[in-house]
Amino acid sequence: MSTHVSSKPVSMPMPSMPRVRRSREEVEAAAPVHGEKKVLLAAPRGYCAGVDRAVIAVEKALEHYGPPIYVRKQIVHNRHVVETLEERGAIFVEETDEVPEGSLLVFSAHGVSPAVVQSAKDRDLETIDATCPLVTKVHREAVRFAKNGYRILLIGHEGHEEVEGTYGEAPEVTTIVNGPEEVADLVVPEHEKLIWLSQTTLSVDETLETVRLLRERFPHLENPPSDDICYATSNRQHAIKKVAPQADLVLVVGSTNSSNSVRLVEVALEYGAKNAKLVDFAREVDEAWFEGVATVGVSSGASVPEVLVQEVLRLLADYGYGEIEEIVTAEEDIIFSLPKELRPILRAHGDESRALGGRGTKTPK
Repeated sequence: MSTHVSSKPVSMPMPSMPRVRRSREEVEAAAPVHGEKKVLLAAPRGYCAGVDRAVIAVEKALEHYGPPIYVRKQIVHNRHVVETLEERGAIFVEETDEVPEGSLLVFSAHGVSPAVVQSAKDRDLETIDATCPLVTKVHREAVRFAKNGYRILLIGHEGHEEVEGTYGEAPEVTTIVNGPEEVADLVVPEHEKLIWLSQTTLSVDETLETVRLLRERFPHLENPPSDDICYATSNRQHAIKKVAPQADLVLVVGSTNSSNSVRLVEVALEYGAKNAKLVDFAREVDEAWFEGVATVGVSSGASVPEVLVQEVLRLLADYGYGEIEEIVTAEEDIIFSLPKELRPILRAHGDESRALGGRGTKTPK
């Protein structure tokens, strides 16, 4: 029997090489800096209480149940967090049908629709609901207003996990509005009671503009009882608005699928930053961005641990940006209890860490 050996060359991937950075002197020679170098560090930044709660929920589940622990979608939208939890034994899946029957499944901080909850029950999965309580609030509003005969205009990014979950509470009476540009073509039944709700991680300014345009078209549009955009999103955007006008460059630490992180970059540019970039890690910062730059603004999205910000600050110090001024615009002391499904086992093991929140962000005194 003859064996055919292909003469076609086999392409072998080249190993990735460590990035060689230009020195501080080379960067400054390319474009001299006028003025003293400094960093404007936005506060609040980083972890919010809902993210903290969700991440700790997975950590505690791994600690007390042991791996593997399954998580539907990313627990929060941050590469470092997800990769760290994977190393500890968390398995991230897209849908419940990827989870072996009878296993433990954690719902992410972004929330899920009733259909997903039912699917987990159908597979006899034990579940821990790590949905941020502020997202749960919007879900409850959607259910309540639907029962009271309202059509819901849900302002948010179609396809985002949070929007999918909220929409799934009352799909027959909910219309998604992606932004101001969609208002003119919006069609809703006449004479219906209308109310708007929103994704919790949107641009505050853009959401207000969307609502303004909606009210021009539908004067009877009603407001929800309280603002749906969460405190952490609002606070981080407010802080970056203070930093941006003074910054030649703004670095936002966060992942590209993190809505609130992406919004920080947009807000920085809108409010006067000459340049703004989103990076997951310090290694992604291009030193060419420092050419001619005197002032660098730094912030991070609500799903970003502080350790990643500190890595960026160390890199900046290597390039002469050692002076740090913290721009503080709010204090955060929000605390959320861990998911109710976890509390009995934590009590049984004498673990008193049942009320946590805001880890990773230094709260000013």
